[in-house]
Amino acid sequence: MPINIEYRGPADLPEIIPVFPLPGALLLPRGQMPLNIFEPRYLAMVDDSFRDGHRLIGMIQPDVAHSPKDSDKPTLFRVGCVGRITQLAESGDGRYILELTGVSRFKVVEELDVLTAYRQCKVDFFAFANDFTARIGEEEVDREALLAVLADFLKANNLKVDWEGVESAPNEALVNALAMMSPYGPAEKQAMLEAPDLKTRAEILIAVTEMDLAKKRTSGDPPLQ
Repeated sequence: MPINIEYRGPADLPEIIPVFPLPGALLLPRGQMPLNIFEPRYLAMVDDSFRDGHRLIGMIQPDVAHSPKDSDKPTLFRVGCVGRITQLAESGDGRYILELTGVSRFKVVEELDVLTAYRQCKVDFFAFANDFTARIGEEEVDREALLAVLADFLKANNLKVDWEGVESAPNEALVNALAMMSPYGPAEKQAMLEAPDLKTRAEILIAVTEMDLAKKRTSGDPPLQ
């Protein structure tokens, strides 16, 4: 999804952003994430993001393993990805249906004490300055291995894909879309998010998928539904 504003580097983004903790959610630069917003605090977050003009939301996973039991404010992982709201529709029953387009990953510097019901963090984008340039490192990706493991995954789970679309996709779009759509857990998603480059992200995705397929073959688990 094209963005009306050009973000040329970390300095173009605010150092304080609202964050939306969501387990298993992976947003990557230039990737698209649909969201169904219905909780009052997050409806307010969306409204405020338009009011301040930034239209930015930081997607981040809660680190449940290192959070107090039954906490309503779980510890956050240290790395997330900020996205700009590029589509928004009202549902008619109080919800927002929106789409975020990823801009850049960030490191959490600190969570702030705020009066808003939603959480806000001071963040650092400078560790991910390369996120602002599209298609860096595409030539390093083992596309053949990625497509092979995708074919194996689809076959094992009785799924189909638009191969024409897959084969025409640039490496960055392909790797990031497959990573975002992958059915893996928070730890695997976080590893893909924090990968230092596109090649490493693809390698993590391939390795996790191969392990998942091997486990299913060994255990005789049924395919995904």
